[in-house]
Amino acid sequence: MAELGSKGVTAGKIASNVQKKLTRAQEKVLQKLGKADETKDEQFEQCVQNFNKQLSEGTRLQKDLRTYLASVKAMHEASKKLTECLQEVYEPDWPGRDDTNKIAENNDLLWTDFHQKLVDQALLTMDTYLGQFPDIKSRIAKRGRKLVDYDSARHHFEALQTAKKKDETKIAKAEEELVKAQKVFEEMNVDLQEELPSLWNSRVGFYVNTFQSIAGLEENFHKEMSKLNQNLHDVLLGLDKQYSGNAFPVKAQPSDSTPAKANKSPSPPPDGSPITSPETKTVNHELEPSTLEAPGASIPKSPSQPAEAAHAGAEAAGSEAAAGDEASKTEADSGSSSLPAVVVETFPATVNGTVEGGASSERADMPPGFLFKVQAMHDYTATDSDELQLKAGDVVLVIPFENPEEQLDVGATAMNLRLSKLQRDEGWLMGVKESDWIQRKELDQCRGVFPENFTERVQ
Repeated sequence: MAELGSKGVTAGKIASNVQKKLTRAQEKVLQKLGKADETKDEQFEQCVQNFNKQLSEGTRLQKDLRTYLASVKAMHEASKKLTECLQEVYEPDWPGRDDTNKIAENNDLLWTDFHQKLVDQALLTMDTYLGQFPDIKSRIAKRGRKLVDYDSARHHFEALQTAKKKDETKIAKAEEELVKAQKVFEEMNVDLQEELPSLWNSRVGFYVNTFQSIAGLEENFHKEMSKLNQNLHDVLLGLDKQYSGNAFPVKAQPSDSTPAKANKSPSPPPDGSPITSPETKTVNHELEPSTLEAPGASIPKSPSQPAEAAHAGAEAAGSEAAAGDEASKTEADSGSSSLPAVVVETFPATVNGTVEGGASSERADMPPGFLFKVQAMHDYTATDSDELQLKAGDVVLVIPFENPEEQLDVGATAMNLRLSKLQRDEGWLMGVKESDWIQRKELDQCRGVFPENFTERVQ
């Protein structure tokens, strides 16, 4: 009988709960359709909004704090492996080995202590803070259900009172249910209206304490870690002093044979076009091996520089002078042997069927020794007084490099050809802008050198 009674009570509770759910669902439908009024409390609704916001912020802070702790643990592992590597490479006979072992041990303990204190003073406190939200959230939901029960009981009581045929028994029972529902609702409502504002205000103190704890722990950790790093630095400094004679050079120093001043070379075009190298110019200018292998070949900075370089080799004493003379003869012979190819490229005036002597009569408008025309493809800013300032589209009249002293030795024509070929191989040309020549007709004041790879031959 007891079991049946127990089962009967359980079945009765289930039936009662089902009936309540149906009644609440019916009441909510009527409220949404506007056929029944709804009891509202704007102050409480504001407290609920604050509660949800506070819960969202706390959940995010808890998540970020766990991520921070995971990062601290990862840094601990990385630091531990790094110190273990130092212990392995630190040889037993080196001074300070025991100190490095002690520093590595203290480093590991410091990381462990820092992580544990973060867990105790920040994460556990955070978990406790968030632990009160689920109960309050369930009570808010329950308060909402009791409010629906109260509205439903109120509407049922009002309907019985306004009915044409009144049943006093039903009215009395409905009134009793209304009073009961109102009492349950008000009890829960009062408690929540006291707790929610208090919980909302507690967030400030919690955030302050949490972040103050984290900041304090970090400060102490970095102070202790800086001491360990300073101790390690002192140990390594002592090791460096003892073995300073065997120090490994981190950066290679230039040798004594390195020239004091690097050869001047044109800058790359602003659009990233590749700079013409000696290898790429071999087909057009018949590059000779001697020009690539000559260690003294440098890019001219003024028209007189080739003459100075030649006299420096001629005035050298002993075997250097002999070697310079032999190199000059070899270079002159090679220049003579390639003369037909150079003449075809250097003196395009023969296109009109005239010889070199007749070029002056037919090209009276060109500067003396005119070779060919080029057009600037990129802007070039002059860095020396002997250079030309070019803008994209400028037309330049190319002329040979002048070197009177060398001309006395090997002849004007051959020397001009050789020097012209040499300078073009090194990436520089001598010329005068066409606009300046037309306006002034003064070669000495208008001519200058410019990088060949900034231009394109047009004639």
